[in-house]
Amino acid sequence: MSEAQDMLTARGLVRHFGGLRAVDVVDLDVPPGRVTAVIGPNGAGKSTLFHCLAGAQRPDEGRIRLGARDITRMADHRRARLGIARTFQVGSVFASLTVADNLRVGAENRGGASATARLLGLPDPARGRTRRAVDEALDAVGLTDLADVPAGRLPTGTLRLVELGRALAARPSVLLLDEPASGLDDAETVRLRVLLRRLADEGLAVLLVEHDMELVFGVADTVHVMAAGKVVASGPPAAVRDDPAARSAYLDPVGAAGPEGGA
Repeated sequence: MSEAQDMLTARGLVRHFGGLRAVDVVDLDVPPGRVTAVIGPNGAGKSTLFHCLAGAQRPDEGRIRLGARDITRMADHRRARLGIARTFQVGSVFASLTVADNLRVGAENRGGASATARLLGLPDPARGRTRRAVDEALDAVGLTDLADVPAGRLPTGTLRLVELGRALAARPSVLLLDEPASGLDDAETVRLRVLLRRLADEGLAVLLVEHDMELVFGVADTVHVMAAGKVVASGPPAAVRDDPAARSAYLDPVGAAGPEGGA
């Protein structure tokens, strides 16, 4: 589904709020064909790191690149045009639009031409491409049968899938997911895990910030554990699970902050 094979990289990222370093000299690679996960306790800096990568916030220090292109100061909508799609921790869909129309917004945000042509009443040469992108994304997230249903009628778990579908309809090369399993039931989470694995196997670069450890350790190729703004452990899931620093910071259930904390 992706159109490029560029790796998203971050080097020496720092983001502070007053005297607090929410992100404290973080390096991160999000390579194509892999699922990269970031986990950690409440206040670890995961969400701030995510926002810097997505373009919602700018780091105070460090660089972010997509392939060879420096995107550190680039706005989020420009990153989207380059192939970086994201979801939100708090679900964000258009309740009055159908599921298909929600996904169409994602497809048109990447291309830009369709929305402009429709606004001006001009022929839309990209209409067929947009329709195919929407149909493919509907199929990927299992929502084809709900394509014509207004999103506002759907339960929270299904809305998460609508948001994911909207991101996929943009045909990204990099997919940034902020708590995608929130609100999903067990069956939906299993489908999400299968989908993320398939997307990565097809060449997509996937970054997952998530508290569902079963999902993380079941799908991620590389796991990074954050605590107090720093990455304290990194590696394959099995290695991270046994890492003393990771267990002390987050994975040990008797620690001060467990897997149920916020981002």
